Amino acid sequence: MARVKICGLTDGADLRAAVDAGADAVGVISEVPVDSAREVDPAKAAELLADVPPFVTATLVTMPDSAERAVELVRTTGPDALQLHGEWTPDEIRYVRAETERKVLLAVDADDPVRAEEFDAVADALVIDSTDESGAGGTGETHDWAKTGELADGLASPVVLAGGLTADNVAEAVRVADPYAVDVASGVELSDGRKDHNAVARFVANAGREMELA
Repeated sequence: MARVKICGLTDGADLRAAVDAGADAVGVISEVPVDSAREVDPAKAAELLADVPPFVTATLVTMPDSAERAVELVRTTGPDALQLHGEWTPDEIRYVRAETERKVLLAVDADDPVRAEEFDAVADALVIDSTDESGAGGTGETHDWAKTGELADGLASPVVLAGGLTADNVAEAVRVADPYAVDVASGVELSDGRKDHNAVARFVANAGREMELA
């Protein structure tokens, strides 16, 4: 059964719906250099992350302009884990991990397996996503799940599958790629930034369905 992260939460009702559905992790997005209805300011991010109950991983998703700013954001918002998007060096990831004492997930484009291999021994997990030119996720586009599964087989780091997942396709995605976890934002929304609570519950349930039947 793949673990599930519900990302792009912007209010308490959606956060509670994700937790009640059985999500293993939730994500709050702050300080990204792209227009997104899912982005909240650091103060709101801190408020939401503080409401995440024990045993659910509160994740700050961000794309700051420096490693130092990433550290500041962690200290401001208090997440359990940090998910970074954008261009980073291995040394910067090591610095952020050391300074924050948090698990650091790094988003890598599905079409760049070499980069995934480069950060395999540096990041705590790799989010294999369909990213845009800036390295941001949330494109709502799927990628080749079979290739991601092959990539994951050669990596030591846990692989989180993201990009275009929905309640309708996540069971097949898990069956094909066999990831450690799956990550969804736009695929369970009523509109940009507002979650469909029924879709969230179906997504969490379906993420484990094929694995249970196998």
